[in-house]
Amino acid sequence: MAVVITASEPSWIAPFTGLSPRCFGRLVAALRREGADAVRRGRPWSLPLEDRVLLVTTYWRTNLTMRQLAPLFGISKSAADRIIDHLGPRLALQPRRRFRKDTVLIVDGTLVPTRDHSIAEQSKNYRYSTAHQVVIDAVTRLVVVVGRPLPGNRHDSRGWEESGAKTAVGTTTTIADGGYQGTGLVIPHRRAAGQAELPAWKEEHNRSHKQVRARIEHTFARMKTWKILRDCRLKGDGIHHAMLGIARLHNLASAG
Repeated sequence: MAVVITASEPSWIAPFTGLSPRCFGRLVAALRREGADAVRRGRPWSLPLEDRVLLVTTYWRTNLTMRQLAPLFGISKSAADRIIDHLGPRLALQPRRRFRKDTVLIVDGTLVPTRDHSIAEQSKNYRYSTAHQVVIDAVTRLVVVVGRPLPGNRHDSRGWEESGAKTAVGTTTTIADGGYQGTGLVIPHRRAAGQAELPAWKEEHNRSHKQVRARIEHTFARMKTWKILRDCRLKGDGIHHAMLGIARLHNLASAG
């Protein structure tokens, strides 16, 4: 089959990875160091590592089916599927292990419509979805933690702990919205029962809190330019690997 998309042509890299050719080269080099291109037993890969990485990111970016995607790289559907299953987990973002004492984080949950009903539930968008807790650094706006996916009907205050995000963050100061009441996170001030309005200093604090917390909404907007997060056909851990991989690509693009 004729190859249409290849990493050897730099003009294909930015549209399908969100990275400059230079950043893409650094990503491929890092994957090689991590053993993604190690010699294995059996039939060798039909594509070089660069093209395999491009194939996985193209799948996440466009959400094409295997029948549509495989001919673009000149391979069979089964070969494309094996590449995604093998390389997707290797592209995953590694959660940050330590944080400086002055670090401030922001957490929020986002829903991903998912066709695997064994891991999804109907959520407030009336679709079967998985819920993902995402934590970013408030200053750099880089993703530092992505929790395990939970059924989409799980409230954020439960998802914070059950997804593993709370354990990963530890005692680091973390900002959240009002849905995280009772978790010990920094949330907006609320009026007490019978209280007509908040004091001026609390209103000002809430305005500042809202402005800072909006940064994670901007992160979600950029991450969801990857169409697989709008209608995911992957099963099992596939959606988790996609979220982690897209977070890593987002960080690389943001850091330049």
